[in-house]
Amino acid sequence: MSTPTAHIASIGTALPGDPVDNASLAKVLGVNEEWIEVFIGTKTRHFARDLGTGEVRWSLADLCAQAAQKALAAPGVDPADIEFIVLGTATPDTLMPATVNQVADQLGLDQVPTFQLQSGCAGAIQALSVGQTMIASGQYRTGLVIGGDVCSKHLDVQRDLSGAAPSDLVNFVLFGDGAGAAVLTAEPAGQRVALRHVLNRFTGLGRKPGQVIEWFGLADRHDDRQALTEDYKAIEERVPVMAVEILWELLGELDWEADDLDFLLPPQLSGRMTRRITEELDVPTAEEISCVADTGNNGNALPFLQIEKLLDRMADGHKALAVAVESSKWIKAGFALEKI
Repeated sequence: MSTPTAHIASIGTALPGDPVDNASLAKVLGVNEEWIEVFIGTKTRHFARDLGTGEVRWSLADLCAQAAQKALAAPGVDPADIEFIVLGTATPDTLMPATVNQVADQLGLDQVPTFQLQSGCAGAIQALSVGQTMIASGQYRTGLVIGGDVCSKHLDVQRDLSGAAPSDLVNFVLFGDGAGAAVLTAEPAGQRVALRHVLNRFTGLGRKPGQVIEWFGLADRHDDRQALTEDYKAIEERVPVMAVEILWELLGELDWEADDLDFLLPPQLSGRMTRRITEELDVPTAEEISCVADTGNNGNALPFLQIEKLLDRMADGHKALAVAVESSKWIKAGFALEKI
């Protein structure tokens, strides 16, 4: 087994506003509540904008800063020790300035390197990989890694949805908003969880994207393209297969057996899909750590929300493995944790 090159000292998360249940969302969208529960399997989600008025109440930077503040306020963590910030997101507030720099400003952090990675469900894990690599270099001792998304900025509930295509409508019930953050350290501190391995690999050569989020500029902002489209058939076919491949690839890299796992953090697509994928992963000895049925699919916040739940259950010697798949261009991602 490889020696850990970074440790998670603390976690913080932020979910905007009160949870929105299926009954409330069905009323706004004019759809059947049972359809949401059966097809998606998600009970609640959180939105950064008001469903009634469309008013933006929290930006991505706001949510990321809230999550980071919680992580920085944890025992054993000193904000003055932060030497770098990495943010993974698919939905930055603006193209410039980068959202990570707005977060640093809100946190009062200055004179530190900042990095922003634009990616979907794998972005948070890519950020962990960058953070781990920076600490492994020996140049940095402590850093802040953040993941978050405000998906609702692409979903306009004020427009007439009566003629919306199913592939468009489903996004309104699938996604949510949120953020998470972790303080990474070179030596064990705080929660004392070793980041044993991180997987991040593009596998989409020659494959059509499974998910597309459009960017509209002044010249094409009135284009009738959907802002967010997904190939649900491809996702349902490929993601469970890729998840199993990731599981065994990570176990092989770590020289762990499936029975060694105390906890499994499966991909968080939706309540229904996560249940199906967990069955395919078939690690009955490991306790499942999921949150998407309650938080909605808030993208790059999800791994941190899972880790937050995990930390309440982890004891010394416990091992956990996380699996994630980004269907935009078929990225395999995952990581392994051990409480020491």
